[in-house]
Amino acid sequence: MGVVNVTPDSFSDGGLYLDPAHAVDHARRLLSDGADILDLGAESTRPGSTPVSVDEELGRLLPVIERLVADGIRCISVDTSKSEVAEHALAAGASWINDVTGLADPRMASVATAADALVLMHQRPTTAGAVSDAVHYDDVVAEVARRLDEARTTAITAGVDADRIVLDPGIGFGKTVDDNLVLLASLPTLAALGQPLLVGASRKRFVSAVSGATDIEERDLATVGAGCVAALGGATILRVHDVRSHRLALAVVDAVARAR
Repeated sequence: MGVVNVTPDSFSDGGLYLDPAHAVDHARRLLSDGADILDLGAESTRPGSTPVSVDEELGRLLPVIERLVADGIRCISVDTSKSEVAEHALAAGASWINDVTGLADPRMASVATAADALVLMHQRPTTAGAVSDAVHYDDVVAEVARRLDEARTTAITAGVDADRIVLDPGIGFGKTVDDNLVLLASLPTLAALGQPLLVGASRKRFVSAVSGATDIEERDLATVGAGCVAALGGATILRVHDVRSHRLALAVVDAVARAR
């Protein structure tokens, strides 16, 4: 899953693809590099970011979706927590909904019945300006598994086909560096829930914290390490900024797995 941030303030590439033409060109590059699906986001989820209205989010998203669909590209995921945005995006030709709040919008599940896939991410809400290091879990793996299972049940009750649900432990969202490492080490436990797992560790702060990476290029290199760990632990989808490097690394991971 290749990341396309149609935002002015995303933490690593804010403003680079706010222009629809630039976003579309970037999306095409990601597909050329081997992305299977494009994840378009028009509202930054970085700590301290300013929320945007439904109209503003759609104003950023729809021109990109419409241009991609006009080119015959339908492998489009929309990263949004708003059911109204998801509804319009699906009508415009998007096929997935990636909800980083795990159905905080009570209408999202019913809207998602029209999607080819619904990604449910774990995120413990924090107060404005709070940092992840202030968050405490008695057992981060157990809590993430429980919350994801609850969100899955809610989605299925609303009519979403269980085969279309993807779970995401929410690496970097309301978790400490140690929490993120524990979750990556415990992916087999989350995979036991029986749904495909998506892991989004790309360029996250914890990657720099454990690797010493100091710029985007180094973060991408370190992220490949996290991606290989995630794949070996049972992740089936990696949400990344640098698709090409992950494709190369995962070819080796896959070859080793087949040789076992």
